[in-house]
Amino acid sequence: MRIAQVTDLTAPFAIRTEVFVGEQGVTPAEEIDGMDDACLHWLATDEEGPVATLRVRVMGDTAKIQRVAVLPRARGTGVGAALMRHVMDELRASGLRRATLGAQTHAMGFYARLGFVARGPTYDDAGIPHRDMDRDL
Repeated sequence: MRIAQVTDLTAPFAIRTEVFVGEQGVTPAEEIDGMDDACLHWLATDEEGPVATLRVRVMGDTAKIQRVAVLPRARGTGVGAALMRHVMDELRASGLRRATLGAQTHAMGFYARLGFVARGPTYDDAGIPHRDMDRDL
């Protein structure tokens, strides 16, 4: 597996569209929200091609991790956790101190295993229940 920061968003958009729009019913307008130019993007690929992506919006010394998506064929392989760990290592090395994210409630266990702690109430984002989670980098 290869993980790299990318500026060509063709593959990240394709993964996000398949996962969020195709599987989860998020509207294209909600998914492609106009914030991508203000974010950093990573892509994980395996021998068959792109399989996972996420974006990060830097806010002061905090990284807001967003749009974490893994294609169905790669789920359960560890690629999502590897991508998250790689990105958090890069963010820490760049001097950022905290990471935050809005987790879909069904994925909170995944993020908890990576050290994130839930805070605040459950809220709706694009028709999907979410909860904020944070961790030190």
